[in-house]
Amino acid sequence: MLSRVADSLYWMSRYIERSDGMLRMLKVNYAYSQDSIMEFSWQPVLHLFTYLDETAAKKLETNPRAILQYIVTDKGNSNSVVNIVTRARENARSVQDNITKELWQSLNDYYHTTKEEWLAHWLQKDDPITILDVLIKQGLLYYGTAEITMSRGEGYSFMNIGKFLERAILSADLLNMRVINNEYDNDTVADAPYWKYLLLSIAGYELYLKTYRSGFEARNVVEQVVLNNHFPRSIIYSVTRLQRYFDRLKQEGKVNNYQQLDFMIGKLLSKVRYSTPESIISQDLHQYLLDIKKDLYAIANALNQCCFAYS
Repeated sequence: MLSRVADSLYWMSRYIERSDGMLRMLKVNYAYSQDSIMEFSWQPVLHLFTYLDETAAKKLETNPRAILQYIVTDKGNSNSVVNIVTRARENARSVQDNITKELWQSLNDYYHTTKEEWLAHWLQKDDPITILDVLIKQGLLYYGTAEITMSRGEGYSFMNIGKFLERAILSADLLNMRVINNEYDNDTVADAPYWKYLLLSIAGYELYLKTYRSGFEARNVVEQVVLNNHFPRSIIYSVTRLQRYFDRLKQEGKVNNYQQLDFMIGKLLSKVRYSTPESIISQDLHQYLLDIKKDLYAIANALNQCCFAYS
């Protein structure tokens, strides 16, 4: 497979995963803002998903619908959902011979939905949860179509490497949002609403309730989001799958000079696998998550040089 093709499949998948994470977070955040207006702030979301300076962010922070419109439909925002899905479609269009017709149609439908003129109006005038659900379902259709139509070859491996790399970064970011410029106490119930909405935003709420009976505690949330092998959006699950699909490429002889990248992925997996919730919290949760992100970005950069011929 040409490095150009592998690169396009990788970024197509990363962009779709990013849009899905953003939409889920926006949906839950909007619901949270309606329930707890006094203690709620959009500042962490703006910090994570936009490149606005502090002044512009503060001006936008008091208008939830304007925030939704800016992050979802604003073409002037380079990290808006509409621009991310557009880039995903452009990557897919350049490699149509390497994806199935059904996958292309699914992604094309997603793109055209984000381009609908009524989208921005709906976010402003009607219930925004409805339109966010529509977009989330478009992403789910893409995932399902990829799962049942794509052959398990090189392209599928590069798509999954992109997906799980992006997912691990997003999970680390969302967990870290609570500790950036905020104090938290893992023994108090004051943070319970935040932990609940965090879990809802990554589809982990039901699993948490079935696993833990003691309520929402930082220790348990950290264990699920970072260390739960059965939770598909945990960091360890994503890094394990990242290693699995890289190993497939390596075993098939599709990757040259892979030793450094193989070492970096293995080192990160060992770091996460041999951590405990207590050790993570005691050594500073914020710094731990920053280190995880740093390692993930280093893997992404090494992947660029190893597989995509970037200098």
